[in-house]
Amino acid sequence: MSRNTSNKTLIAINRALLRATFRSLGALPWRVLYALASSLAWLAHSVVKYRRAICADNIRTSFPEMTEAEVKRTSRRFYSLLADYFVETVKLGSMGRDEMMRRMKFENVEEVNADLRKGRNVSVFLGHIFNWEWVSTMPLWLDLTTGARPCQIYHPLDNIAADQVFAALRTRFGATNLSMAEAPKALLEMQRDGTTTITGYIADQTPPWNALHHWLTFLHHDTAVFMGAEKISRKLHAAAYYIDMRSPARGEYVARFVKMTPDSAKEKPGDLTQNYFDMLAASIRRDPARWLWTHRRWKHHRNHDAGDAPR
Repeated sequence: MSRNTSNKTLIAINRALLRATFRSLGALPWRVLYALASSLAWLAHSVVKYRRAICADNIRTSFPEMTEAEVKRTSRRFYSLLADYFVETVKLGSMGRDEMMRRMKFENVEEVNADLRKGRNVSVFLGHIFNWEWVSTMPLWLDLTTGARPCQIYHPLDNIAADQVFAALRTRFGATNLSMAEAPKALLEMQRDGTTTITGYIADQTPPWNALHHWLTFLHHDTAVFMGAEKISRKLHAAAYYIDMRSPARGEYVARFVKMTPDSAKEKPGDLTQNYFDMLAASIRRDPARWLWTHRRWKHHRNHDAGDAPR
């Protein structure tokens, strides 16, 4: 057996095991899943201590007004929400349309649909605020009789089997996955073909060293940011919206579309990105535990030359 064939077989086995695990867990009732989540939160926070120092330091430096007791409470609550994120994402594969629309609601969708009916491309900016995975159900709320195509930009996972499983979850309700590498070309080709698109960008990720081209202040940190979402939006003349996520109850979310601009191309370079991060910061300040604090968001520093990793 060749190495290539062996790798494909291993990936297929891992994918099948992951799918079976997700199906088995997804079949459990919510009360059992949330009991499991509570146990996972305790393990991650108190036993494994998964990135606990990173989490606490990120919160501490983002909210210098917090006391140490408040930092600890926010950190502990974050791990509870992270565990909920895991079981809710697993459940995403088994929930039907009606239950999904009861648990994940979108507000101000009428304005978005009005743009789509006009043939206007739409860009949707969101952050890693729980539960961002459920935003992939957005097509359930859109008027797709216009022929508009819902897309979402993602960063492929290193584990191929896991990437394929998550791709299936994220496209289950009609969205099209586009990798960060293929997205610009694919979206511009759709525009040339006359296809209107509505595309979601999780734009609070950390750029690699060769992409440290734009910096701004975010949560008291000098922060390197991706400009790709803004650049694509400008080329598409897209109406841009921010998704403000709230959770009125455990296992229930409301995503409100907040228009940032009717035409991204008319904004000054950098303004759309700045506006997005300002709105994201406001969402995080409203409920600090709901952002992904274990992410190494501030590992780059402006004083390092782009492309030169610190020793």
